[in-house]
Amino acid sequence: MSDPARCPCDPTRPYAGCCGRFHAGEAAPTPEALMRSRYSAFALGLDDYLLATWHASTRPTDLNWDEATHWIRLEVLDHRAAGERGHVHFRATFREGRRWGVLEENSRFVHEAGRWCYVDGEPTLARLKPGRNDPCPCGSGRKFKSCCGTT
Repeated sequence: MSDPARCPCDPTRPYAGCCGRFHAGEAAPTPEALMRSRYSAFALGLDDYLLATWHASTRPTDLNWDEATHWIRLEVLDHRAAGERGHVHFRATFREGRRWGVLEENSRFVHEAGRWCYVDGEPTLARLKPGRNDPCPCGSGRKFKSCCGTT
């Protein structure tokens, strides 16, 4: 993350007032808020938070991090909550060295004991090959060659 004061899920928001409060222990009020905080936890390497917010029925014993993966951008495409169940459809753009990719997932959440938990999702993974004059995958609105393509 380029500016630690900005939230990885939405760089226009301060981390402390966005996902930072959930990482500090406050319960996320909606499935979307939990998903955003989990994305930020992936971007910041917060294993304990990810495992704590994963439903016990599907939680892995550990997380296998690929330190070469840098999470760049989050887009929430759809989100719903009905009673004790929730759904979030999102797209997350990442970079691994000079390679770019997009993880898109339909995630399921459940509300138990006063907290939302991530249950599972249906992910799809696609590689991106941005051209020099294409819009930058980071979402800056600039051309790739004058933004992330320079690094």
